[in-house]
Amino acid sequence: MTSRIKGFYLLSVEERIKLIAEKSNLTNEEVEALKSGISLELADAMVENVIGHISVPLGVAANFKVNGKEVFIPMATEEPSVIAAASNAARAAYELGGIFTSSSGTVMRGQIQVLNIEDPHAARAKIFEHKNEIIEHCNEKDPTLVKLGGGVKDIEVHLIDTAKETMLVVHLIVDTKDAMGANAVNTMAESVSPLIERITNGRVVLRIISNLADKRIVRARGEFSTEMLGGIEIAKNIVSAYEFADADPYRAATHNKGVMNGITAAVLASGNDTRAVEAGAHAYAARSGRYRSLTTWELNKAGNLVGTLELPLAVGIVGGATKTHPVAKAALKIMDVQSAEELASYIAAVGLVENLASLRALSAEGIQSGHMRLHAKNLAVMAGATGDIIDRVVQQAVEEKDFRYDRVLEITNSLRGE
Repeated sequence: MTSRIKGFYLLSVEERIKLIAEKSNLTNEEVEALKSGISLELADAMVENVIGHISVPLGVAANFKVNGKEVFIPMATEEPSVIAAASNAARAAYELGGIFTSSSGTVMRGQIQVLNIEDPHAARAKIFEHKNEIIEHCNEKDPTLVKLGGGVKDIEVHLIDTAKETMLVVHLIVDTKDAMGANAVNTMAESVSPLIERITNGRVVLRIISNLADKRIVRARGEFSTEMLGGIEIAKNIVSAYEFADADPYRAATHNKGVMNGITAAVLASGNDTRAVEAGAHAYAARSGRYRSLTTWELNKAGNLVGTLELPLAVGIVGGATKTHPVAKAALKIMDVQSAEELASYIAAVGLVENLASLRALSAEGIQSGHMRLHAKNLAVMAGATGDIIDRVVQQAVEEKDFRYDRVLEITNSLRGE
């Protein structure tokens, strides 16, 4: 299988579905799930007070080769240009080997906050003296995870000075394997809290996972053809744009938003927790004490652009919506994902190329040109265009380079004979 499909965006929706279904061996039921989403009954089982469901467009990014594997990456987003940008930027790395990734593992932290301790340093020592007992107690709560090689592997104890007191915080270091791990970690933290209270003579309050998953880091690297990006001057501008973002938090916020355009879309498509991933990514960007770029960009000896991305990615392929939402299950099948680490590698790859696409647009024609070209379809529909009139409206707006809604409305009314 190859992810390089010439003119993929020119195919009809049905043709795209058929192509992806054939390449991914989707069943008829999975294809129908892609088309129709979820039922009200399933929605009611997933969240509370259900009155309906909102659909977000699901597309696939093409041209991706990750660690030597050809892959289509499903992305769910309402924003025009995100999927096209990822596909186009991935092309610039494809012939140079694609994207390569590495991971620090699948370890999460659970935090247990202990208050009202008279002797915090002594209490910290006592926690370590009972380390094996604490670990054993936690692992008894999830024997299945332990059987798979996961579970609590270690503990950390931190003393945190606040305005009122020195609080003790126990960190459970948990290998969650192919799960994101929130349920397992939170269950362990809550279960072991009475034991922590007995050991420290303190009062446990918060018992919850940390979304700053700094032991679940994913790194992505890619070499991109400077020629395909538009030449050496554009490549130099991209490096300069990265340096700007790394030095200035106002620019870094928008720079990293470009990264998260790709990551959040892929996380959502896979049925994972977008808020957890976003919180961890932005916290990691500020780990130095100043909010900085999640990516780096530089020119190599061959004159090509080389980009790297490093961030925590807590995603899973078991549990939660990944196993209950039919579209999420189909998305995982399209990627042929075998592990949480493999899924994280694809998501990181999307984040890296999405950032490049944004920087390339900023460094060349400006962000609005390509974005508004794709947004023109939305404007045409808003103006009342239907069927083939939509494409005709878009084409005229592109030719005029005028994407104002009032002009799109005029073009629409003219083509409709009004």
